Amino acid sequence: MLKLFTTLVCIVALNSVDYSKSNESLYDIKIEGIDGEIIDLNRYKGKKILFVNIASKCWFSYQYDGLQDLYNTYKDKLVVIGIPCNQFRNQEPGTALEIKTFCSLNYDVDFPLTSKSDVKGDNQHKLYQWLTMKSKNGKKNSSVKWNFQKYLIDEKGELIDVFYSFTKPMSKKITKLI
Repeated sequence: MLKLFTTLVCIVALNSVDYSKSNESLYDIKIEGIDGEIIDLNRYKGKKILFVNIASKCWFSYQYDGLQDLYNTYKDKLVVIGIPCNQFRNQEPGTALEIKTFCSLNYDVDFPLTSKSDVKGDNQHKLYQWLTMKSKNGKKNSSVKWNFQKYLIDEKGELIDVFYSFTKPMSKKITKLI
C-alpha cells in the first residue's frame, strides 16, 4: 500500500512540473562587450533590459537615436544592450572599433554594446538561444527576422515580448511596458 501511495505521489509531482522552461536563467548568460570585457547580465537584475541586434549599414540604423533616447529617458529602470550582427546582408562588416566609433560619433550612443554575435543559425549566441527558444525563456519561440529586432526582459529576467524592426524604440508598444 505504501509503495502504491509513493508511486501516486511521484506521478502527481511529475505532472505538476512545468517543462516549458529550462532551469537556465538569463542571468546565467555572459556576453563579450565591444571592448572585450565580459558583460555579466547579473548586474542588471532589478532593471528591464532591451536587447537589440544592431547594424551600422542598415536602413533601420536611424533607430540608434531612439534607442539612445529610450536609454536616457528610462535609465533608472532600463538598460539597452546593442548586439552588433553581420548576418543580414553584410550590414555590420566593421571591426569593434569601427562599430563603436560609428555609434558614438553619429548617434552619441553610450548604452552598452557587445562584440559582434550571431543571432541565428549554427553559431547562434547562447543569449539568442535563450531569447528565441520557448524551452529556455518559458514564454515563446521566435526567430530574428532582421536587424534592430528588440527583446524586452523584465526586472526578474523574464521575457516580456519581442518587437520586430519596424517598431521604433520610443513606440508606445515598448514604453508602456517600461
